[in-house]
Amino acid sequence: MTNRERALAILRYQPYDRLPLVHFGYWGETLEKWRDEGHLTTDEITGYGDGNAVDAALAARLGFDFNWQCMVYPNTGLRPGFEARVVEEYADGSRAVLNGDGMIILQKPDTGSIPAEIDHLLKDRAAWEEHYVPRLEWHADRVPAEACAAMPDPSERDAPIGLHCGSLYGQIRNWIGVEGSAYLYSDDPDLFTEIVDTVGDLCYRCVEAALAAGARCDFAHFWEDICFKNGPLIAPRIFRQKVGPHYRRITELVNKHGLDIVSLDCDGKIDALAPIWLENGVNTMFPIDVGTWEASLTPWREKYGRDMRGVGGMDKRVFSMDRAAVDAEVERLKAIVDLGGFIPCPDHRIAPDAEFDMVRYYCEKMRATFG
Repeated sequence: MTNRERALAILRYQPYDRLPLVHFGYWGETLEKWRDEGHLTTDEITGYGDGNAVDAALAARLGFDFNWQCMVYPNTGLRPGFEARVVEEYADGSRAVLNGDGMIILQKPDTGSIPAEIDHLLKDRAAWEEHYVPRLEWHADRVPAEACAAMPDPSERDAPIGLHCGSLYGQIRNWIGVEGSAYLYSDDPDLFTEIVDTVGDLCYRCVEAALAAGARCDFAHFWEDICFKNGPLIAPRIFRQKVGPHYRRITELVNKHGLDIVSLDCDGKIDALAPIWLENGVNTMFPIDVGTWEASLTPWREKYGRDMRGVGGMDKRVFSMDRAAVDAEVERLKAIVDLGGFIPCPDHRIAPDAEFDMVRYYCEKMRATFG
């Protein structure tokens, strides 16, 4: 079997010969650290990107089979993005910067974490119509039609390729901010609905055009990141009412083209939104935040049955520990793998505290354990 066949068989509860070893990429600082330690060369990490040749070579060095983030990406976002510019500079060297989403963020020197949000251009209808509506217009060249038409036959490739269906609310949350979106729904529900519908329609048209151009993908995928440690960043009732129908339209479309596996990337505690995604055709959670939020596929499976699948759920913190910690994590994964419909994958990108040899040992242990 190919790794593509293995992954799809697992998520469809079909027989397979062994578990594929899947990852979700690396922080740039991780690759630089491993290079500085002598494990990799500059040539081996230059040009790294999800699913490209550099990524594949790194996977082979470590023992992984493929990156789940190997996808076809129609442009479902702002086009063009805002031109980044410094709004204000502070005495400590930090700066307020307008980024490509129209968000003003606080950039601090020598830090790599997610920056704090200071302000947002999108506050009202005037800003929406002036700055955002023109950047969200549909054009056929949002879809890489030639690349879609030139995709190899699925039977000729080893790893699965996803069709990225965009973000139906996560990017809106980026544009408005968490507080701004909450106020907007209360202060101007018509504008809130118009923004959601505009984004949903654009995502649908991009997916429709990619499929019409001949994109022969193996699964569909969304990105959201709309939850935090205590739950969602949007009221579930509003999410079901306003955003749910757009998921349904798109998942029904991809299902008609044979894409029965639909995964979704959302960080944080997603329990309140999981049933909404599931009832609207999203059936695979990715990643599953075991390390931070102690999430697991097991209680979701008990609640929703075999309709709920997962890719993720491997606690990557053991990469900074020792072999005993890796052994314990692999042992913990056994019972979840036995449920079916689950492919272990380190949650999120492998961080700079990861030891190169521990990652390689994890891959060796997984192969010895799961075939």
